[in-house]
Amino acid sequence: MGGDHGPSVTVPAALEILAKFPKIRLILVGDSVALERQLSSRQYDSARLVLLHASQQVEMDELPSQALRTKKDSSMRVAINQLKEGKAQACVSAGNTGALMATARFVLKTLPGVDRPAIISTFPTMSPDKNVRMLDLGANVDSNAENLVQFAVMGSVLASAVDNIENPKVYLLNIGEEEIKGNDLVKQTAYLLTNTKCLNFAGYIEGDAIHTGEADVVVCDGFVGNVALKTTEGVARFIGLLMKEAFMRNIFTRLIGIMVKPVLKSFIRRIDPGRYNGATFIGLNGTVVKSHGGANIQAFARAIEEAVIGVQKNVPERIRNQVEQTLKSSLSSEGH
Repeated sequence: MGGDHGPSVTVPAALEILAKFPKIRLILVGDSVALERQLSSRQYDSARLVLLHASQQVEMDELPSQALRTKKDSSMRVAINQLKEGKAQACVSAGNTGALMATARFVLKTLPGVDRPAIISTFPTMSPDKNVRMLDLGANVDSNAENLVQFAVMGSVLASAVDNIENPKVYLLNIGEEEIKGNDLVKQTAYLLTNTKCLNFAGYIEGDAIHTGEADVVVCDGFVGNVALKTTEGVARFIGLLMKEAFMRNIFTRLIGIMVKPVLKSFIRRIDPGRYNGATFIGLNGTVVKSHGGANIQAFARAIEEAVIGVQKNVPERIRNQVEQTLKSSLSSEGH
């Protein structure tokens, strides 16, 4: 029910996923009247697409604490309860990010050894067949060094499981590559990461190198990560607008635009934020994926697909195992 478009996007996106994944079963949670209105003119398998009514919904500007207290029958809360009760294996929402994180954390709890969940998503790189995973993208605006190490471990596990990278290269986002650069948080985190045996920590990376393809995972606190995410999305839209204006300037530029249209479409598709839609709330006892609020049908379908892959790759359990091994290794080192 959330996001800028609600059921007019989420319902057709769900039908696209049912067509793409023949074994997937989806539960649409929300106002049953609004959902049925969207489905009335569409054909679908009622055995694979189930409606679950929720009498409330969380508004996009609603405080997370208020949503937790007063919206216990919201589509968001009911959906996450389905995950908690084992009736679903993943939850996807385009709704209020803060409320979704607060609700998911309250209902599902964090994995053993994980102090805080983080938001992780993919960014495009200069290599056409490679993306980079980055976290935290806004779940925690204040993190300590231990939190960032946990983010690094979780991000490495996800990159290994989902992207099939044997030993992901993990970088720490900083204002320079030199050891002397950065604030106390970054320096302390780098020291801990260097001594975390399960990680392939490759050092510092600057913001202009995020998209080069060198890194598999980039770690930062949520404040910095969210700024980087929104800046990247804004630049992508800016470039698209400038290109459109350039080719629409006069009759000659329009003719050139027609000639290079296939190339332009390929370029725009590659930098389109919707292609990378679907940020996972990592570190929870379950798979929860946040879609961009302004996502169109294709972008929201991509978010559902991200959840499907997370379930297929058993990401939460893999993170649980790796965090346990890291904690044991840390305790062993302290003992010696």
